[in-house]
This record gives sequence, C-alpha cells and structure tokens, in this order.
Amino acid sequence: MLDKSKFSGKLRQLGLLYHADWVRFYVEKFKNRKANHEFKKKNPNVKLPPDYLIYESFQLDYEKYYAEGKETAQWLINHLLKHTNLKDKKILDWGCGPGRIIRHLPSIVGNNCKFYGTDYNKDSIAWCTKSLKGINFNNNTLKADLPYPDDFFDAIYGISIFTHLSEKMHFDWNKELLRVLAPGGILFLTMQGDNYKAKLGEDELKKFESGMLVIRGNVKEGHRTYSAFQPKAFTIKLFEAIEVLEHIERPIKGNWYPQDIWIFRK
Repeated sequence: MLDKSKFSGKLRQLGLLYHADWVRFYVEKFKNRKANHEFKKKNPNVKLPPDYLIYESFQLDYEKYYAEGKETAQWLINHLLKHTNLKDKKILDWGCGPGRIIRHLPSIVGNNCKFYGTDYNKDSIAWCTKSLKGINFNNNTLKADLPYPDDFFDAIYGISIFTHLSEKMHFDWNKELLRVLAPGGILFLTMQGDNYKAKLGEDELKKFESGMLVIRGNVKEGHRTYSAFQPKAFTIKLFEAIEVLEHIERPIKGNWYPQDIWIFRK
C-alpha cells in the first residue's frame, strides 16, 4: 500500500509537491464535477469563485465552500460572542481567501459592524472585491504590513493561516496583528496542534515534543502545500504579550484532524 505521507514527503524533497498539487486539483475537479454542476443548477444566484481559488483555500466542493462556509461563519461568531458583543465593531478576516467565511458575516452579524478581508492572493482579492459587496478587501503580501491604523480592529480571526507560514513570519505577523488589534480586542486563530502529532515523522515529532515549531517547506510559502505545526508551548510563547481566553482541542474523528482553537484578548 502506498504511504501517502512518505510519498508527499519525497515530492516535497524533490521540489515537485507544488506541481503534484496541481494534478490533484484536476483530479478533484473531475471527481466533483457532477455534484458541483448540481449545486450550480439548484443555486443559480450564488456567486462562486474560480475553481482553483476554492481548491487552494479549502476543497473543490461548491456545497462545502458555500453551505459549510456559512456554518463555519456562525460557529466563529458563536465563539466570539462568548467574549465580546458584536455591535458597532470592526472585524478582520486575516487570510480571507475567496471569501468562504466573510461573505456570510454581514447577514449573520449585522449590528452596524464593519467587515474587512485581507489576503496575499491577488486573484482571490480581485474576485472578492468584484463579487462580495459591503466588505472592504485588501491585497497584502507575505510581508507583515497591513494598511490599517494602530488599534483599528475589535476582532481579528485567522483560520488555518499561521499553518502555512515560516517561523519568521509567525513572529512578524504576530507583531502586526497585535498592532492593528485594539486594546481589549479579540484574536481568534486555529493551529495544527497535538492532533497532528499522528502525521509527523520521527524527527519532526521530537522537535514538536520539545516545544519547537515544525515546518514542512520547500514549496511556496503561504500555499496550501506549505505546512507548519504549532505545539502548545510555542503558541503560548508566541502570544505571551496578550491574554489566553481559551485553548480548545477537539477530538480526531475518522480522517478529520481538527486544528486547535486559540482565543486571545489584547
């Protein structure tokens, strides 16, 4: 039987993983073509991004992109409401991709809140700007430099964003996110924590267990194939300047490995 982890590791080592992921994209496009066609037929008014933008940020499944995106948006808001009221607030989706979550927030939240999305993928931001009205979008780069004033946002969320960044970018983006987050503001993040120990190789696991960040690179940073794994000790040290409100570890279910949820207050 093919060991997928070892196979992908070899492709990464050879610098071929990014190209192999493009092959996987076309396989997924073919596999989901009927279901996606049915979704479009049943939901003609739902604006959908180009297929690769959906695939790169999530899965090439229109139903999951839209319906589960809405469910995730509600899930996110439920977590935020435990720690802040969402009235007259400015909320940032850091790493918004093709708008899977943020597109639903204006209708879910309302309350005169303002919504912002930023992402390094210029194609995603171009599509969001054209297609999702009433939301302010910005095309950033991998460099931690956002065009917002200090203490601007009341809440910032980043779902599986640090999971695709190098160690240097962890510290650079930590500093930048805290710069634009207002005092008392909430920061919601997900990380690849202890659940992912089952996916690590022997040397990676030793590093992880010692509290060090584990990086699988040799591909474009920020892309879905670039992966970072964050042990608790590393995350706590990274955000030592602010208060940890919650650290939630969800159980593994079958082939689903949930990321850790971290909620902080500045």
